[in-house]
Amino acid sequence: MSDTTLDTAPGLPADRLTPALFALAIFTSASLVFVVQPMVTKLVLPMLGGSPSVWNTSMVFFQTALLVGYGYAHALQRIGSIKLQVGIHLGLLLLAGLFLPLHINEWLGDPNPSAPIGWLLATLALSVGAPFAVLSATAPLLQAWYARVRAGYPDGKNPYVLYAASNLGSFLALLSYPIIIEPLTTLSGQRFGWTGGYVAFMLMVVLLAFVVWRRRLDTTSEPAPLAKSAPMSWMDRGILILLAAAPSSLMMGVTTHLSTDVASAPFLWVIPLALYLLTFVIAFQDKPWIPLPITLVIQAAVGAVCVLIVAFRSANWGMAFGVHLTAFFFTTLMCHQLLAARRPAPDRLTEFYLLMSLGGVVGGAFTALIAPTVFNMVWEYPLVLVLVGLARPWGKGPIGRSEIIALSVAAVVALSPVVLSTWLNGNDGARGAFYQMFPGGIGQVAMLMLVPAAIAAFLVRDRALVFTAILLMIATSSQWIARGYDWSYSERSFFGVMRVANVPDPQMGGDVHVMMHGTTLHGAQARNELNECAPTLYYNTATPIGQSALMVQARGPARIGVVGQGSGAMAAYKRAEDRMTFFEIDPMVDRLARAPQWFSYISNCAEGPIDTVLGDARLTLEKQPAGTYDLLIIDAFSSDAVPTHLLTREAIAGYLHLLKPHGVVLLHLSNRNLDITLPAIAAAQSLGKAHMHQLYIEKTGAPEMAEASTEAIIISPTPEGLADFGADSRWKTPMDTSVRPWSDDYVNLFGALWRSQFPPPERPY
Repeated sequence: MSDTTLDTAPGLPADRLTPALFALAIFTSASLVFVVQPMVTKLVLPMLGGSPSVWNTSMVFFQTALLVGYGYAHALQRIGSIKLQVGIHLGLLLLAGLFLPLHINEWLGDPNPSAPIGWLLATLALSVGAPFAVLSATAPLLQAWYARVRAGYPDGKNPYVLYAASNLGSFLALLSYPIIIEPLTTLSGQRFGWTGGYVAFMLMVVLLAFVVWRRRLDTTSEPAPLAKSAPMSWMDRGILILLAAAPSSLMMGVTTHLSTDVASAPFLWVIPLALYLLTFVIAFQDKPWIPLPITLVIQAAVGAVCVLIVAFRSANWGMAFGVHLTAFFFTTLMCHQLLAARRPAPDRLTEFYLLMSLGGVVGGAFTALIAPTVFNMVWEYPLVLVLVGLARPWGKGPIGRSEIIALSVAAVVALSPVVLSTWLNGNDGARGAFYQMFPGGIGQVAMLMLVPAAIAAFLVRDRALVFTAILLMIATSSQWIARGYDWSYSERSFFGVMRVANVPDPQMGGDVHVMMHGTTLHGAQARNELNECAPTLYYNTATPIGQSALMVQARGPARIGVVGQGSGAMAAYKRAEDRMTFFEIDPMVDRLARAPQWFSYISNCAEGPIDTVLGDARLTLEKQPAGTYDLLIIDAFSSDAVPTHLLTREAIAGYLHLLKPHGVVLLHLSNRNLDITLPAIAAAQSLGKAHMHQLYIEKTGAPEMAEASTEAIIISPTPEGLADFGADSRWKTPMDTSVRPWSDDYVNLFGALWRSQFPPPERPY
């Protein structure tokens, strides 16, 4: 809006202060509403093992609380007096303030790993539900008040532009969290800072009410209610809900897709959420920075590419990250621009926001709560990427010859890599020659083969049904190819997707069963009698984990604890005189590791029984007696979601407390995308404990599943605990590092990602 339309109108005095006060109040409330989301989720994350599902489930809670807030704002409009509305809202803000300062309520105790969702939702409701819901009602409430107090001014006819101010505040607050707030402040500082912001906002609402009331044009009565417009049809309401549901689902889908292979961390969570809010800013502007016609063209192109690559794991993590976020941004912008085009008259403003919020809950609940119980794989993200094509223009008249040709070409192209893969699987000679020619495998070739189908989809972008049908062909073909191994079993839980496959490997004597959690191997076992009990991958006797087990066992009978069960490969080291306990958060993992048809390390290879303690390791280890273990292996950092709370200074001090005087704790730190080694070394150095580091590189020519490159550090309460390790030249004592150690009050994963992508010139190990 221009300055003239903001504050002038024929016969009315200029007034810049009132719009500025409303915009500032809405901006502040939105900042508080959205910065608290990563903050509170980070507070609760350590109790649930750092799973990406914690964020998605938390998002469902926040969306539901937002719906409650919008419902309250809509109901409050039934009261004719703005003065009374302001009084009620201030009263509820005060009552909700009784739940502050911000903290995680512990009334419900520790979560049950078999049913964590109900515990998480209830804990969030008890901890932050009241202040969040009341605060979230501010944006629609103030816009409704603005339409009444600005009646007669041109800007009073379109209070929706204040929604841009609301989402701009949310956007900036979210960006500030990973860049400024998280790296520079502790969690305690964040909690009390947000509480102070909440108090400041309440004072701001009082000031706003006072100033606006004094500056009314007609001081003899309250602003008149707005004239009633025609009600929305049920079809219109349904369309609004669906247009809001799709971006909400995609936001959670792309967040899970990106964070599964890096870390369940605020700096990754907030990027999709910030982009989601930025699309609202653009969509609800008077003159959008990106017009809808341009959005539709770009969305068709990047949407087709994203559907093509979503099934494949890219070697170029940065490129894949960019494609997914770009596709998400323009798809969400398209939906929100279509939403904005359907917004009703100002008297139905709160109903409009209520329907939008309901759509957000529907999309979020589908992705976070329903899909994990319906699908045994993560099908919801590509499914919604495809179905959102139905929101595009449908075109006029019957489908023409060019659309039929595009469909036919796409069908042939989509079928081609499936035929090629089937032929290669049945022809050993051809498969060997193929992989010599294309070391990247069938996945990379399939992506190239599917490009013409993506081009065909772009060419028919103005025919929603044809466009969506082609995307469905691409998605079906790519998902079929990318399934990789011939999976014998697949199961999904709150903590992720677990799959078991059979991989023939002649060098290991035939069939090998592999366990994959997300995109990372978490164990493999040869199934012939000769090699069945040989520990593989990271647990091979040659790796730091294998070396530590053999070194400690050489001292005598050993009490061994292992955080992270996987396929149970560590059980192969269990002798009759030893005791071994696994600490595992996911009951599904324990069930598969103990099923002899899949893995037999525990059932057949271990000499004697093996215990498993279910639950988050920090919580369950706290219940173990001090001075119990000779060897404690913390093996939860191999790609996928990194549970950072297991790497803090306090966590490591807790591990050392459980060791015997000469005991050893080993931290397995292999990771594709994050440098988590330096914070671990820094924590050991800050504790003043003896520690050593090793980076093991797997041997060339070894069977594929026999061993894996492994990085680890070992720490002992006493120097004598590492004396025998010091005699082994493979173990080195790290130099001092300037990296700040992580603590329960401070974690900087953004720095870990930066160091991984741009390694410092000198590493202290």
